[in-house]
Amino acid sequence: MLVIGSVVIRVDNLANQITFWSNALDYAVRDPVDDDFALLHPRHGGGPNVSLDAHPSERTLPPRIHLDLYAQDQHAEASRLRELGARDVPWDRRPPDADYLIMEDPEGNRFCVIDAASWPGWTRLGVHSDRAPTSGEPRG
Repeated sequence: MLVIGSVVIRVDNLANQITFWSNALDYAVRDPVDDDFALLHPRHGGGPNVSLDAHPSERTLPPRIHLDLYAQDQHAEASRLRELGARDVPWDRRPPDADYLIMEDPEGNRFCVIDAASWPGWTRLGVHSDRAPTSGEPRG
């Protein structure tokens, strides 16, 4: 059996990216932090770790892999991420009814913020939604 233990993100400035991602995800930093590597883990509950690896790598667009971050309140979370330094990524092929926003962290690592207010997984996490369920889960 396999499980995802950690998603690794290549970064240039480890300290800045630790600040961004730990605040973005409400993750804690595992001590000790190396000069070129840090592991972030959920403060509460389960979920995969996020590892930050400070080694040069070529940026590819579109990225071959990205994170889908489920949000109970997409607008509020996207605003909060912008305050932390994230930027919106315009895409002219995004459908008008898309349930996702494309964003990037301060170094250009892309991710999506998914409107997941009706995602049934919130209950498993002990989070209650104010919105009535709609048809099914978000994409992803």
